[in-house]
Amino acid sequence: MDDSADARTDATGVKNIDAKPDGRDETPDERADRNWDELMQELRVMQTGTQVLSGFLLAVAFAPRFTELDDLQLTLYVVLVCLAALATVLALTPVGMHRSLFGRRRKPELVRFASRMVQADLVVIGLLSVGVTTLIVDFTVDRTTAMIVLVVIAVVVLALWGLLPRLIDRR
Repeated sequence: MDDSADARTDATGVKNIDAKPDGRDETPDERADRNWDELMQELRVMQTGTQVLSGFLLAVAFAPRFTELDDLQLTLYVVLVCLAALATVLALTPVGMHRSLFGRRRKPELVRFASRMVQADLVVIGLLSVGVTTLIVDFTVDRTTAMIVLVVIAVVVLALWGLLPRLIDRR
C-alpha cells in the first residue's frame, strides 16, 4: 500500500489521489459530507441556545413589569430581539442553501459557505448572550452592576471562543 500524500488506497482498495495526509483516507466529497454533518451538529446546538434566548425575550414583552423598562432598557430589548431573529436566520441559511443546491454536486462550496455562516452566527449569539445577561442585571439590580457584568461576560466569551482555540491550536 502506498502511503504517500498523493496516492492513498481506501478500504475498498481504490487509489485516492486527492486524500490528504491528515490520517483520514477520504475523497473531497467524503470530506465535504463529514464536514457538513459536523456543521449541522454545531448548528443544532447553537439553535437550541438561540431558541431559549428568543423564547425568554418573547416572554419578557408579555410580563407585567415590561412597562417598567426605561428607554435604554427598551432599546436594548429591541436590539436583542433583532439579534435573536438574525441568529435564527443565520442558523437556517445553510439549510436553505442545501435545499437549493441539493443534488448539484456543490457540497464543498456549501460547506465553506456554511462554515462562514456558523462563524457569523457565533458572533451574533455571543452578542445576544452578553446583551440578555446585561438587560436582566440592569433591570433586576442596577445599571452600574450591569455594566460590570457586561464587561466580564464579554471578556469570558472572547476568551473562551477566541483566545482558547488559539491557545489550543499552538500546541
